[in-house]
Amino acid sequence: MPAGRSSGPVLAFVASTAPEAQLAARRLSRFYGENDPDKADIVVALGGDGFMLQTLHRFLGTEKPIYGMNRGSVGFLMNEFREDGLVERIAQAERSVVHPLNMRCRDSSGRLTEARALNEVSLLRQSFQAAKLEIAIDGQVRLPELVADGVLVATPTGSTAYNFSANGPILPLNAPLIALTPISAFRPRHWRGALLPDSTAITITVLEPDKRPVAAVADHFETRDAREVSVAMDRSVNLVMLHDPGHSLDERILREQFGTDPADLHGRERHFTAR
Repeated sequence: MPAGRSSGPVLAFVASTAPEAQLAARRLSRFYGENDPDKADIVVALGGDGFMLQTLHRFLGTEKPIYGMNRGSVGFLMNEFREDGLVERIAQAERSVVHPLNMRCRDSSGRLTEARALNEVSLLRQSFQAAKLEIAIDGQVRLPELVADGVLVATPTGSTAYNFSANGPILPLNAPLIALTPISAFRPRHWRGALLPDSTAITITVLEPDKRPVAAVADHFETRDAREVSVAMDRSVNLVMLHDPGHSLDERILREQFGTDPADLHGRERHFTAR
């Protein structure tokens, strides 16, 4: 690391509990300054994609830019870790603006829970019994009965994560779409999901909930024994991520769409977005 303190925006470093992330945070703070994340201009997140999602949730609604550096096992959302030239890298970084999904879930006790998701909202069977679900789009029932392990609603950012693993489509970051994807559908077998405008309101009702209990999950926030779940994108909330030139989120999603291994192009390991 070069000697001296760099000038530029006020940076704050937050790190996952991984030892390599904690060490990186200490070293970077000594050089670039140790500042309160709530008062900093830019937050630098050190960890993997899971920690990046936690950091975005933490600063939800602030529009504070988050610059991630990979000190974890998965780094689709992260930049390459380097200690030198961080201020210059951030100054040249490209902005990606994404919006969260808002989940409203009513459980078996009648309690209403609300949570945000940056990747996806998932409804998952809670027992050995397959889930039985009714799906309504903008108030109109489109699928009276889906028997499956579950169903998920994914943002473009989350379309490369669990959605892709469930054979859902990868969405360009700037596409005004959300993906509705079944998880191991048993009936109707032919249904492969839907691409919907991101202004769509989706309501999923759990059928036979006592016999076939279902959990609703917004990223890492879980509600058990869900009865009815509503999902809609909240475009009034902007989440800002910073990426090095040539490695923007748009570019990474395009590589995934064409099956291009970044290792072939840039000598980096291929990564997928963590749930």
